[in-house]
Amino acid sequence: MKKLLGTVAAVAMTTAGSVGAQDVDLPSQLSWSAYGLGSTGYNQSVAIGSAMKSAYGTNLRILPGKNDISRAEPLRQGKVDFSAAGVGGVYFGQEGVFDFSDQNWGPQKTRVLLQNAGAKSGFTLVTTKASCEKAGKPDCEGFTMADLAGLRVASVKGSPAITVGTEAFLAYGGLTWDDVEVVEFGGYGDTWKALSSGNVDATYASTTVGTAYEVEAGPLGIFWPAIDPENAEGVARMQDVGPYLAPHLATDGAGIDAETGTYLATYPYPVLVAMEDQDPELVYQQTRAIAEQYDAFKGSAPGADGWSLEAQNLTWLVPFHEGAVRYFDEAGLWSEEAQAHNDQLIARQEALVAAWDELKAEDPENWDEAWAQKRRDALEAGGFKVVF
Repeated sequence: MKKLLGTVAAVAMTTAGSVGAQDVDLPSQLSWSAYGLGSTGYNQSVAIGSAMKSAYGTNLRILPGKNDISRAEPLRQGKVDFSAAGVGGVYFGQEGVFDFSDQNWGPQKTRVLLQNAGAKSGFTLVTTKASCEKAGKPDCEGFTMADLAGLRVASVKGSPAITVGTEAFLAYGGLTWDDVEVVEFGGYGDTWKALSSGNVDATYASTTVGTAYEVEAGPLGIFWPAIDPENAEGVARMQDVGPYLAPHLATDGAGIDAETGTYLATYPYPVLVAMEDQDPELVYQQTRAIAEQYDAFKGSAPGADGWSLEAQNLTWLVPFHEGAVRYFDEAGLWSEEAQAHNDQLIARQEALVAAWDELKAEDPENWDEAWAQKRRDALEAGGFKVVF
């Protein structure tokens, strides 16, 4: 991986504006689904759309959704071309787990175009200085994830990415849902309203989400419990729950010191995805357009600089679309290693979809139990890692 990313970093600066002899050819209108108004994903989508409008005259319509299902549904139905999704709509959707294990869903053949994988922001469970004091840590001095024990922690219905992420961060602190007071919400934005009003003590968050700055400026203050990379046991517990999470030095966001930073966690977010059957030419043009307009939008929204070519993880957890592969190949960024990895990921998707179709034909009485076993058997038979 380090070798591959090093190759990307070495050539990306010279390729984004020179791929292909013809101009970018986009339709007059494109549509994406994204997280709700004010979210990091929505704000970055707006910034990218503005750059494409200026450069190519393309209007980007953004359809906001409260949770993973509401963002994935229009993509599956073809009502939007792409989705600026989180790990739930991308990775969990591929795996057919959590909300995607419902009989109306199942494993999805999603494909990646580009990732925001190099942002200076970070993820963790955010709290307030008022909640730190409630936990006996005035001014949040010495406050760690373990100090959330007994406090009110937000949970979002229909959003497995937030649910699993929250559980993973609690696990880092040696906690489970049973150790905190769970407060359920119907949408992610509602958790921030509750945090700012003091009705919950912690919620899953990115440091650059717009509402974080509102909490920072509010009377309760804001604090980000650290994810210490030197805490090997804590990191291992976190990754047992969320394998896509990794410690990361965040230097951008509300209440974050840009000079010293704070160690939190990271994973690609948003990830721009399409369905497998999306037109490869459209995918190629969209991928290229974002790459070539990077300089125009990277400073237009918090964290938007993470879309750079040198940040792309070409051997991630979900395969890239053939149209995106064409762009990376022309740019000199694709490799035999990346192709072999991509082929394995596609084979994993095929195995999961085949298992799903077989089970649907069998029509078992206890669907959830039957799918969990069928899925595990299919992955083990194909030599794939079983995570969930």
